[in-house]
Parts: sequence; structure tokens; C-alpha cells
Amino acid sequence: MEIEQILDWVRDNLPQTILLIGGLLAVCIAVAYAKDKDGGKYKALMFLGLLFGVAMLYESLTMYTTWRSVTSILIALTAFTLIIRPFRNVNFSIIAAMMIMAFVFIWLGSFEGMVLYDQIDLTPLSQGWIRIGIAFVAGAFIYGLCRFAEAIVKFFGKLLNCWPILFILGLVCIAEAGLMFLGYGSVFDYLDMNQVKDALNLNL
Repeated sequence: MEIEQILDWVRDNLPQTILLIGGLLAVCIAVAYAKDKDGGKYKALMFLGLLFGVAMLYESLTMYTTWRSVTSILIALTAFTLIIRPFRNVNFSIIAAMMIMAFVFIWLGSFEGMVLYDQIDLTPLSQGWIRIGIAFVAGAFIYGLCRFAEAIVKFFGKLLNCWPILFILGLVCIAEAGLMFLGYGSVFDYLDMNQVKDALNLNL
């Protein structure tokens, strides 16, 4: 098979290919973590998962209109899980707050000699403790806002990255990809069909 034919095949089967690779990575990461969470193999797989997760997220955002909703959601969910895993314990809030504090402190320096509406002298804002205090308040506000958002993201990130859940998510992705390759639709279609059959059998 030529390279062009392979590329055409990948393009024609892009969502299921992404699901298959993402699912395999999720399963491998879960297994490697369960065996040795400090091992080099686990860390390498986690880094590989991060890179592929970014690619998955990009594809889900740009191609979701041409894919089934359930496929797009499953790809986006797996991408989020793979991306957030290396950063579950990183405190981004304090980093963002310090950056904002530095930015505001520098920006206030430009207020020296500035007069607002030809009446209000803004020079005091560029000097001494007032300048430091405003920068600190701005940083504290951003910290609180980011902390709240970060807590929500990390909660779902840690929940989905619990290795048994990650393992199951990977299996679901692999099963979904397999059914799509074979032309049988989605795992969720199959589950819905079983529920309907059970309901009909109970009625009979």
C-alpha cells in the first residue's frame, strides 16, 4: 500500500483511528501506572498521551460538525483526560496570579504624570505602597478566580484519571473504534438496542 493510499485511508477513517490510538494509550497508561507509577515507561506514556491528547482535542474542535455527536464527545473527553493527567497536581493559579501582579505593577508605572479628564492626577497610583497594593489586589482576584476554575477542572481530571476509570475509558474508546471500523455504529447504539430488547421481552 502506497503512502498516499495510507493517508487517504486515515482521512476516511479519522475518528475511529483517533479513538483507537487514544484508547490504547489510555489503557497502556493505566496499566503502567498500576504496575509502577514512578517508572520511566509510565512517564513516557503519559507524555505521549499529552501530545496525542492535544491532537485529539484539535481534531474534535475542527471536525465535530462532520462527526456524530457521541463520537466527538468521546474523543474530546479522552483528549481532556490525557492532557490533564501530567498537570493534576500543578498549581496554575499562583503562577497566573504572580504574572498578573507583575503585569499590573509594571503597567501602573506608566501612570506617572498622567492626568485623567484634565482633573484627576493618577501619579500616586504609580508610586510606593499604593502601586504595590493595587498589584497585590489584582493578583489576589485572579488567584481566586483561577483557583475556582482550576478546582473544577482538577476534580474531573482526577476523577477520570483514576486508573480503573482511565482503563475503562480506554476500553470504551477501543470498542467504539472497532464497531465503527466494522460498520456497526456506536457502542452507545448497541447499549440502547439491548435496553429496547430487554424492555420488549419484559412486556412479552
